Amino acid sequence: MALILNEEQLMLKESAKGFLSENASIKEVREQRDSGSTTGYADTLWPKMVDMGWSAILVPEEFGGLDFGNVGMAQIVEETGRTLTASPLFSNAIVSVSLIKKMGSDDQKSNFLPKLASGQLMMTLAIDEEPHHNPEKIGMMATEEGDSYLLNGKKRFVIDGSTADKFIVVARTDQKSKGKDGLSLFFVDSDAIGVEVERTQMVDGRNSAFVVFKDVVVHRKQMLGQKNKGFKPLSSVLDLANIHLSAELLGICEETFDRTLQYLKQRKQFGSLIGSFQALQHRAAHWWSEIEICKSIVLKALQSYDQDDARSPFLASIAKAKLCEIAELSTNEAIQMHGGIGMTDEYEIGFFIKRARPAQMLFGDHNYHVNKFAASCGY
Repeated sequence: MALILNEEQLMLKESAKGFLSENASIKEVREQRDSGSTTGYADTLWPKMVDMGWSAILVPEEFGGLDFGNVGMAQIVEETGRTLTASPLFSNAIVSVSLIKKMGSDDQKSNFLPKLASGQLMMTLAIDEEPHHNPEKIGMMATEEGDSYLLNGKKRFVIDGSTADKFIVVARTDQKSKGKDGLSLFFVDSDAIGVEVERTQMVDGRNSAFVVFKDVVVHRKQMLGQKNKGFKPLSSVLDLANIHLSAELLGICEETFDRTLQYLKQRKQFGSLIGSFQALQHRAAHWWSEIEICKSIVLKALQSYDQDDARSPFLASIAKAKLCEIAELSTNEAIQMHGGIGMTDEYEIGFFIKRARPAQMLFGDHNYHVNKFAASCGY
């Protein structure tokens, strides 16, 4: 398939760009930070996104969605990277919807997908337990007792965890298992007895949470997917999540480059525009060429996932590893080329590095995905 967007996808991209520039500019990031927001995003923004139909893009039509595909959704995500827009779009409309689509029973799909599409339900994935992402190192136990399970354990870096109505929790249902084996997923209400949620404000001002589960009772019907066989479908959705994170990082790369290019054309030093300095021109040219490569990588990964291509896990890791590398290059170069003022709070360029680093770490950083790709190739 050609690495180009179709007319409908381009229209969605332009629509998202206009909406976000009007309703979620980078000034909003500063306002949320300075106001001490408890959610990390404007309360009025998510309902507007729902009205735009963004929460329904990945939901099948039979459940009230648009079923527009991940290539389309990623055009929105890329634009949110340009404006650093904070919202539950990723946790709700991408990760949670994709997990339920892939693993849910007919009843679970009928119950949850329409609510997620209409914005009536807030849901997120609770998976990581260590400082670094590793879905094979799950220590949380789900002990079977009749028709129920008792959940005990802790989860960290739960995105939008303090505002979620439900968690999709990854736990071990086989007490003797290790690694990929014996993992199951459960729906757990955030206000269930034994659930303790502590909000953690990230460096980018967004909402994460540390969640403790103490003898939390969940019924067998609350299991998502098959018992002890949760890793494979979970891994597939994590691949998709990383492709969308790559799209957001791409937006960050593009915006930091555009802003820096304009600065190079305006800032004078030693009586000359700094954009005329050959050393900076070479660095900018290298930076631009790397972003162009990233565009192709992200689009190819998205197309591969939508087509259910067997290579999509490989492409997901390639995309995330490459975008982690170039997002670091982009945010570092942007600050350095802005000079000392780039380090101050007066300029918005510093906000991009604060968002890029958590996005790079979420669901696996550069090293994690390089190792994952190498292992899958037999190294």
